Amino acid sequence: MLRIAVPNKGSLSEPAVTLLTEAGYRTRRSGRELVVLDEASEVELFFLRPRDIAVYVGQGTVHAGITGRDLLLDSGVDAVEHLPLGFARSTFRFAAPAGTMSTLADVEGKRVATSYDVLVSQYLESHGVQAQTVHLDGAVESSVYLGVADLIADVVETGTTLRAAGLETFADPILTSEAVLITTRQLQDEPGLATLVRRLQGVLRARTYVLVDYDVPADRLDLAAQITPGIESPTVSPLQNPDWVAVRAMVPRREANRVMDELYEVGARAVLVSSLLACRL
Repeated sequence: MLRIAVPNKGSLSEPAVTLLTEAGYRTRRSGRELVVLDEASEVELFFLRPRDIAVYVGQGTVHAGITGRDLLLDSGVDAVEHLPLGFARSTFRFAAPAGTMSTLADVEGKRVATSYDVLVSQYLESHGVQAQTVHLDGAVESSVYLGVADLIADVVETGTTLRAAGLETFADPILTSEAVLITTRQLQDEPGLATLVRRLQGVLRARTYVLVDYDVPADRLDLAAQITPGIESPTVSPLQNPDWVAVRAMVPRREANRVMDELYEVGARAVLVSSLLACRL
């Protein structure tokens, strides 16, 4: 039975549950259960605080978990990123009162307020900068105004909150984070983990492709196939009218409208685009 830790709240929670649901796992909770058993898939889902997930995985209490890359690195535990999941993207950066700092060297000897002590300390050490980290659990933006710190290191999305506090980002980003599937080196061959990865990859890939179906004159098939080459090759089927054929192919979602336009120009008709739920490539 594969044990998977799932975020129980925050920006990671809903997308993680949706991803697992689309991958075929039972995720529905009738109340506020902390554990959901999916006997058909031989999986147990444990709903835990996002910050705690890396700790449980690192200790081997659960086999795998979904959390943020920033939370994994800040945990300091023996767990590894196994698969990036492409949602809950964020940038981790330094910010200071406007006009006071511009480079990483300016952090030398300063007090840095953050909720990510380990991550920030390791980053500064790796760049040869000595500074004092001040741990705060959230709302670090007010720490400079209150005199607790000289600057902060935190997740930055739009920057609106920083500007409201009179702060601005500087230097290179500390980290670009996103949701990741994590495990340990010792458990990477755990039965069921490979299946989990294939299922998740199937959903993630399906989200980036669409299925295009269309009819095209047989004498223009080669032109149409150049527009929709598919993964291996487009599927071509005969129609009742021998002068026409039906074609099906996967194309990148972001290119769907361009592909439809080009297909129409070469004579394709009845061009249909369908979303995919999952795939194996």
